[in-house]
Amino acid sequence: MTEADPHVIRDARHADLPAILAIHNANIATSTAIWDIDQVGIEERENWFRDRGAAGMPVLVAEVDGDVAGYASYGQWRPKVGYRFSVENSVYIDERFHRRGLATALLTELISRASSSGRVHAMIAAIESSNEASVVLHEHFGFVIVGRLPEVGYKFDRWMDLTLMQLTLPVDPR
Repeated sequence: MTEADPHVIRDARHADLPAILAIHNANIATSTAIWDIDQVGIEERENWFRDRGAAGMPVLVAEVDGDVAGYASYGQWRPKVGYRFSVENSVYIDERFHRRGLATALLTELISRASSSGRVHAMIAAIESSNEASVVLHEHFGFVIVGRLPEVGYKFDRWMDLTLMQLTLPVDPR
């Protein structure tokens, strides 16, 4: 945090959902970070927020001068019980706040929450392969590339590859 750009990382509140929705929909419209093509409404984000809370999984926001500048969360990797110790993370920053260290701050707290939960062994990042900034961000935290799936997505009139990265955390499953 700097005096010129003070930020706070905190748990999201219901009142943050319109800002989270705006960031989410902007990513749908302009980036390959989210592979949906249709904008979503507030009800979808409310359900997502409720489901994450019910599962004990964090939703965090980065706040800059009172504005929600980004958000991060993790959710269950896959629905089968055997994957119960694996999660997929997501970090999104409002384009007005790029390159200010907010993604780093959010991912730092997200990993800390996963580590302290005692319920997360594998944190997985599924990244569109040309998103070098996200790959570098995750590498900074010790994520390693564990796979690349060629041409599994299609958006903006092109095929997209998916890079899978993983961070392994200590957890005792007993």
